[in-house]
Amino acid sequence: MFCLVELLFSKCMCNLRKLISIFLSFSNNTLIYIIERFEIHYCIWISYCKSLMLSFAAQRDLEQCLFADSLVTVSDSGRELGDFSVSVTKASYNEELCYLLHANSHGTIDDVPCGTSIVAYISRKLEILEENHHEYVKLEKKTVDRKIHIVRQDDQLVVDRVISEREGVKTQTLKFPLSSLDGFVSEASNFLLLRIMARQKIVPENMTFLSLDADSGLSKSVYKALGWQKQMVGEDLVDIFGIERTIYSANLSSATWHCFFMPDGHLASRVQLGSPAVMKLLHLPFLLDGVEKDKIPVMEKKPLIWEEDMELYSKFLDRKEELKADYSSYLRQHPELKALLADFLQFLLLRKPQDVFSFARDFFAPFASQSPPGKSQEF
Repeated sequence: MFCLVELLFSKCMCNLRKLISIFLSFSNNTLIYIIERFEIHYCIWISYCKSLMLSFAAQRDLEQCLFADSLVTVSDSGRELGDFSVSVTKASYNEELCYLLHANSHGTIDDVPCGTSIVAYISRKLEILEENHHEYVKLEKKTVDRKIHIVRQDDQLVVDRVISEREGVKTQTLKFPLSSLDGFVSEASNFLLLRIMARQKIVPENMTFLSLDADSGLSKSVYKALGWQKQMVGEDLVDIFGIERTIYSANLSSATWHCFFMPDGHLASRVQLGSPAVMKLLHLPFLLDGVEKDKIPVMEKKPLIWEEDMELYSKFLDRKEELKADYSSYLRQHPELKALLADFLQFLLLRKPQDVFSFARDFFAPFASQSPPGKSQEF
């Protein structure tokens, strides 16, 4: 059946090229663009057909992909630079059963603090429901901060970008019709897709999807198998299966990642080609299929960065607005407070006392229901 689908698309390609040759009035650039766009969707549809062949196994493997990975970021010389973690759990999004993915990477590269955080809700079909992507680089005199929010709204995928630099804050909103996003894989969905392919130990040839590049433009995302290698994890030499992912952008240079996995889908190493840092697994986890070790896992304490936790940050904002409303209401009911504080600041700036606390105590003492013993300062 798959061969038939591929054959039909091949014939469509030939017919399309014949039709294009008729439109001699078109410019060369226009013709090239039409061919390239058709070939991109051709690759994506072929990849989609191939992925259907793995769908039943993928649904079973999805339930086995709900675990956490914790790696250490190291330099070429082996010096620890930071940490990387990714976890997947069951969740609910607008009363729809789904998966919650949380990925974090923080460290220092070339003495520059940097990090990435991804929090996303993913459907059981690996479709993105909502995703928050935050990246930062703290330079000496400025901090570059990039936040991307992706959410489904009706029949569109809405992408909001906020980039904060020294020059100011740039905002941008992009909207993509869902009908044009067949085969779309976000950064969050990519982690789950990699785990599934690692567990199945199969990467279909020319597996191609749509993804967003660094500028949030639609680009090809191609997956290839790297085969088997061996890696030292702690004191053990283990077999790991490699998968390559490359995003080909129309306006930016391509970006490639190499990820290697344990037989049960646990991440053993991850590196972006050209980066001076590599993420490596230091301790063997429990293998889900009971293939390897029966060791007690090493549970390392990780710092809680609540600002990057979607649920905690949402509670913080709700509580902040609640307190602001409560305080504002109190100030409106007691306008004498502003006059009182204004008088205090005026006297404070006129007298400029060395001991501000004693000055404030003496100033506000007459307003107490029971004044403390001793003389109060006269103003």
